Amino acid sequence: MSEYRENVHRYGRIWSAAALTLLLGAPTAVCLYFGVLPEWKGVLQGLLAVVPVYWTTGIIEVLTFSPMMGTGGTYLGFVTGSLSTVKVPCALNAMSAAHVDAGTEEGEVISTIATATSSIVTTLVIALGVLLLGRIRPLLENPALKPAFDNILPALFGAMGVVFISRSPRIAIAPLIVMTALYLLAPGLSGAVGVLVPVSALIAIGVSRLMYKKGML
Repeated sequence: MSEYRENVHRYGRIWSAAALTLLLGAPTAVCLYFGVLPEWKGVLQGLLAVVPVYWTTGIIEVLTFSPMMGTGGTYLGFVTGSLSTVKVPCALNAMSAAHVDAGTEEGEVISTIATATSSIVTTLVIALGVLLLGRIRPLLENPALKPAFDNILPALFGAMGVVFISRSPRIAIAPLIVMTALYLLAPGLSGAVGVLVPVSALIAIGVSRLMYKKGML
């Protein structure tokens, strides 16, 4: 492992532990200050409803997104969140614009910068939105804009798909067929985009590996 990756792993672990401590520390401090504790039966019931989905998504996203984003981008992305909707598209587009490949040190540097920049921009936009919420709320709640907000994710990945699918259309055939069949057979899966995007990526990786072994790529 190169010195660059060793340093990134070292600082990534430190800041990930710090972020986890802050996330758990805030509710713990509130409970201690007010002298109250949650009802553990209710906590367990809530966890049983969401943990299987989040554990599955978390494992799939680590396996799928880490090779795309590199070491630094992965640590930043998983701490700040919104990987499939913001961080991964930013990292991939930045590497494409810089003409570098994922997995290389150059690609990791570009991915880290792109992920950090997107995190800063997101924070600034959210802060600005909070400050101006009273003024922009009527605009955001306008029924005419609802279809646009409902299709942000498809539009984002559709635009990216044009770029990346055009490079190797044969790799895109299998996940496209599988995902289309799933949505036609079970339309309710439209609410599970966070799980299905990594799954389709794994399908593409598996099919491309088979095609490569057979000399089709």
